[in-house]
Amino acid sequence: MNAYIFPGQGSQFPGMGRDLHQNSDNARLLFEKANSILGFRITEVMFNGTEEELKQTNVTQPAIFIHSVILAELLGEAFRPDMVAGHSLGEFSALVASKTLSFESALVLVSKRALAMQKACSLQASSMAAVLNLDDAVVESICAAVTAEGDTVVPANYNCPGQLVISGTTAGVNKACERLKLAGAKRTLLLPVGGAFHSPLMEPARLELEAAIRSTEFASPICPIYQNVTAAPVLDPEKIKTNLILQLTAPVKWTQTILKMIEDGATSFVEVGPGKVLQGLVKKVNKDMEAISAQL
Repeated sequence: MNAYIFPGQGSQFPGMGRDLHQNSDNARLLFEKANSILGFRITEVMFNGTEEELKQTNVTQPAIFIHSVILAELLGEAFRPDMVAGHSLGEFSALVASKTLSFESALVLVSKRALAMQKACSLQASSMAAVLNLDDAVVESICAAVTAEGDTVVPANYNCPGQLVISGTTAGVNKACERLKLAGAKRTLLLPVGGAFHSPLMEPARLELEAAIRSTEFASPICPIYQNVTAAPVLDPEKIKTNLILQLTAPVKWTQTILKMIEDGATSFVEVGPGKVLQGLVKKVNKDMEAISAQL
């Protein structure tokens, strides 16, 4: 069974999407549609912008989404998913690829999500850090202890065995990192992000996005979508909406998602979008599993 997976924030790179734009009339049409919806020429930043310009959340999230969806569209008949999943932002790309959302509706939501998250980040000093080579249970326990002391920090991304990202207030993340190193973490690495994604600190963004998601039309997907919040297959549009809203403040259960997709019959994973981050994570979850990039 073919599992298609879609990347999230961090997979962007200067020049992304330029080749798609140059080689396809259909791609050019979608890029122009995106420029119109967003109200600025995101193509200029994607094709010619610097790494720093691409890191702005209001650019990064739509850029990765646009690249991923256009690539899936250009695959044409070769795109035959039996199941789909997306990492954080990538869940929106997966919803378009599975015909749950239109390109236009999803891009509007992605743009609103990015701006709401950026706004939430400005309310409090916050950050994220990757924790390497430590059992999830130990990370969870230390985060819970630090939070109980008054500095919020939670597990945010279960990326693969031995790689868990934590998220919270700057004080909470720093305190947790110190204790995690003492507990045997090989390394703790602060991430260059704007704030505490997938944590309770994103509650203002969740509230802002909820109304937009609830008022958007979602169709039944053509195949199961494995959502970040549950790591389980979903086909019901209302459940998909609820999980998408919860995703902003809940952890991304990526390790669990990949394991569940394999359990449900996935024989190969195809990453659709910029970069190769997710292929590497799949291999770390199951080294024998085929994981490749989408090829036109």
